[in-house]
Amino acid sequence: MTPAHHLDHSTILAYAAGTLDESIGLVVASHLAWCPQCRAAVRAAEALGGELMEQLPDAAVSDGCRARTMAMLDGATLHRFPAPPVADAAVPGPLARLLPVANLDELPWKKKAPGVSIYDVKLSPTAKGQVKLLRIGPGRAVPEHGHGGEEVTLILSGAYRDHMGRFGRGDVADLDEDIEHKPVAEAGGDCICLVAIERPTRFKSIAARLMQPLVGI
Repeated sequence: MTPAHHLDHSTILAYAAGTLDESIGLVVASHLAWCPQCRAAVRAAEALGGELMEQLPDAAVSDGCRARTMAMLDGATLHRFPAPPVADAAVPGPLARLLPVANLDELPWKKKAPGVSIYDVKLSPTAKGQVKLLRIGPGRAVPEHGHGGEEVTLILSGAYRDHMGRFGRGDVADLDEDIEHKPVAEAGGDCICLVAIERPTRFKSIAARLMQPLVGI
């Protein structure tokens, strides 16, 4: 597998710095499990960050600083690289650890519209965004929409097309609030995507907006 669409540079820097929300971080880590190019970019960003840290002057810290830092680390939910990454795995490691079954077909999918089903991925209570598995039937389209914040989508199987091109297994669509698109699943099989959204999707059509509370994205 050789992904053709990769993470935005700003997302890579934020992941390396550990500043992404858990929702976005899960999809990013899942893409990294399959994409050696983006893994190399993250390592380069981490190395650069380490060099910059070494150049900072020493600073005094309070007596309880170390204890508080260790307590925060103990309670943190981290989504880093699976060890080792397995490029041909059916489900990337960071996602697989959060699913009740190994086979995506066996998940309790909820049908939300003709040809569209969703599975909610459970995150920790501190997560600010949402993560969902989206299953789109062959030839079906997600209505044209924009985004209230960042949206990162990883294609797990099948493929879809929009005005930005074809997105197949392993590809990631790293989109901000300025991008609008209408993904259409290719014929031949379902397109299953892992989607993280910071804020609710902005559908353009009135019908889609009326359906949004039922669909849940």
